[in-house]
Amino acid sequence: MNDRKYAELIIKEALKIKKGSILVINANTEVLPFVREVAEQAYEAGAAEVKVNMRDEILQRLNAANMSEERLAHFGTYHLDEAIDYAEDGACYLSITGGDPDLLKGIDPKRIALASKTAGAVMKPAMKYTMNDMNSWCVVGYPTKAWAKKVFPDFSDEESIQKLKEEIYKTVRLDREDPIAAWNEHLDILTKRANKLNDMNLDRLHYTTKKGTDLTIGLPKGHIWVGAISTDDRGTEFLPNLPTEEIFSAPDKNRVDGVVYSTKPLNLDGSLVDHFKVVFKEGKAVEVNAKVGEQNLKDLIKTDEGSCYLGEVALVSVESPINRSGLVFMNTLFDENASCHLAFGAAYPTCVKGGEKMSDEELAALGINDSQKHVDFMVGDETLEITGYDAEGKAYKIFENGDFVI
Repeated sequence: MNDRKYAELIIKEALKIKKGSILVINANTEVLPFVREVAEQAYEAGAAEVKVNMRDEILQRLNAANMSEERLAHFGTYHLDEAIDYAEDGACYLSITGGDPDLLKGIDPKRIALASKTAGAVMKPAMKYTMNDMNSWCVVGYPTKAWAKKVFPDFSDEESIQKLKEEIYKTVRLDREDPIAAWNEHLDILTKRANKLNDMNLDRLHYTTKKGTDLTIGLPKGHIWVGAISTDDRGTEFLPNLPTEEIFSAPDKNRVDGVVYSTKPLNLDGSLVDHFKVVFKEGKAVEVNAKVGEQNLKDLIKTDEGSCYLGEVALVSVESPINRSGLVFMNTLFDENASCHLAFGAAYPTCVKGGEKMSDEELAALGINDSQKHVDFMVGDETLEITGYDAEGKAYKIFENGDFVI
């Protein structure tokens, strides 16, 4: 297992970069050597351009703590112009996550929310290119020192980074004798389960756990359960996440009622939110309580009109190798692939038949949520039971003891 193999998997299997492709990479300065490896692999595959956007966490924290509120409330539209220019040229997108889970700890949550809301409002028109799968995109992880020390605090910096890297390699099946064959087998299982759910034509789901979750989630007419594979407007299949263990769809934003309890920490804009519950009434989050990071969560659901409604419902077995590792990664990409999860904010229009070609008004009529945010949070554990019901009230057991029974 090495970085070159990982980069090859991303370029050749996840994004399928080919002659003439444009690749946009968003990453942390600490992982620059790996970014260079990915860029090299992309050019070897025939890429026409690799555009790299780097962010530095030390500067990010300095800005969050010290920038004037006037400048926090300003985000130049040139960022949007550049993003749309690349998207219209058919760019593929790679985001490399792995920052410090406590990066913005101790900083006023209202400053964090202001900066996030401002940037989100400006960049929202660019979201459609990935949310609608118009362009190929993929999110992957790579270890940084602060993240690795959070997951493996009892080891030296070097040892913790190496241990986290090995765990990441395992989650993307690079530890298998034939990683590509292992991926094909895994993707086939996810696709077959998604097809079974689609055949049920469900109207709603009911969640319960011993923690106290008792939640009913309505599903839109014509909803689609999606496995790991997506297809962009140019007909290229891609994997939006590495790793990926989920089958997901969009809820009817107006038909969510009850209470749900979190089962893993949420890394929200550089601050951890943990041990929280959310109460929904007619789709809207009307109450949130958290032992850690409550204000951050409250600010999230006040970002815009849609941020207090759900935009995703995703099913992940507790038998996921990520969950069975016993690790809490403190990183949403990995923790969401260890647990059933939901998401505040925008839904993927591709989760309803013909949704990628519908107008905003048509999507809204189906209950497809719209927001500048999309934030996953984990709700699954070994006690999770999910029962699906069709429009006639016929019951289908989907999950027992945190695992699929279909």
